[in-house]
Amino acid sequence: MIRHIALGVASAAALALAVPAAQAADLPAYEPAPAVVAPVPSFSWSGPYIGAQVGHGWQRAVNQKSNGWMLGGFLGYNYQFDASPVVVGVETDFNWSDQDGRKAARGGTTRTNSDWNGATRARVGYAWDRVLVYGAAGLAYADREVKRSPGGKDSKTATGWTVGGGVDVAVTDNVFVRGEYRYTDYGKDTFRLPNSSLKSSATEHRVMGGLAVKFDSPF
Repeated sequence: MIRHIALGVASAAALALAVPAAQAADLPAYEPAPAVVAPVPSFSWSGPYIGAQVGHGWQRAVNQKSNGWMLGGFLGYNYQFDASPVVVGVETDFNWSDQDGRKAARGGTTRTNSDWNGATRARVGYAWDRVLVYGAAGLAYADREVKRSPGGKDSKTATGWTVGGGVDVAVTDNVFVRGEYRYTDYGKDTFRLPNSSLKSSATEHRVMGGLAVKFDSPF
C-alpha cells in the first residue's frame, strides 16, 4: 500500500514539473530591439573645387552709373564639420568685364569703365544635404579707368571690400551649380587728368551664376 502511495506522489510531482516546462516552450522567443543607428549623410561638401561663372554688374562712380557683363572663373575649398550641417571655406575668383558708363557735361564727356575684377573671400554656410546656403565676405580688387573727352585718361587698380551670399546645389557627387548676389565697395581713388584731378569712389551690385567641379577631400 505504501509503495502505491509513493508511486502516485512521484508521478504527480513529475507531471507538475513537466507542464510549466511545456508551456514555456510554447512562448515566443524574446529578441532584443535593434539598436538605433544615426543616418550617415549621403553627401559632403568638403573638398576643393573649380568652376566658371557669368553675370551682370551695376556700378556707380563719378556720380554716374555704368553696367556690363562679366565672365570668369573661381576656385576654392570647403570643409564640412563631421555630423554637422556647418560648412566653412575660402574662395578666390577673377573676371573679365565690359562695364562702361558715360556722362555728358558742358565741355565734354566723362567715361568710366572696368576691364577686370576679382575677390578673395571667406565663406560660411549651412547645408541641407546637397543644398548649401552661404554668406561670403573679403577683399575685392578691380581695374578702374576714367577718361575725359576732350582731355585725357587715368587708370587705377582699386581695392576694397565685398559681401554677399548665394546657393550652391550639387547635381551630382562632383558637380554643382551656383546662384549668387554680391555688393562691393572699391573705395575712393584720385585720377590725374590733364590740368585737373578727380576723386572718385565706386560701388557695385552684381548677380552671378556658375558651374563647378568638386573633388574629394584629401583630409
